Amino acid sequence: MVYEASARIRDPVYGCAGVICQLQKQVSELQAQLAQAQAEVVSLQLQQANLVGALLCMEVAQSPQTNPKQLAVDDTFVGSPQCYHSNPNFMEDNLWEPLWT
Repeated sequence: MVYEASARIRDPVYGCAGVICQLQKQVSELQAQLAQAQAEVVSLQLQQANLVGALLCMEVAQSPQTNPKQLAVDDTFVGSPQCYHSNPNFMEDNLWEPLWT
């Protein structure tokens, strides 16, 4: 009641309701900022993943005698679709043996 009375003195028209409205507006703005920051984090993570993939593709494309078994890094296969876009001759570099013999 003391807070309500002092809020009514500061704002005779709205009192506590005005303060609540301002706080709700602030919460909404902060939620929007948080959502924007989270979207930026996801975007940066995707950029980082694409950069790592491109670097690995470049490394694979530049190595002259690469064995397909050496392409696994930490049990993760390196050959990603980005490799095909960054190096059009990727399949012609004799990195892969045909499945049929």
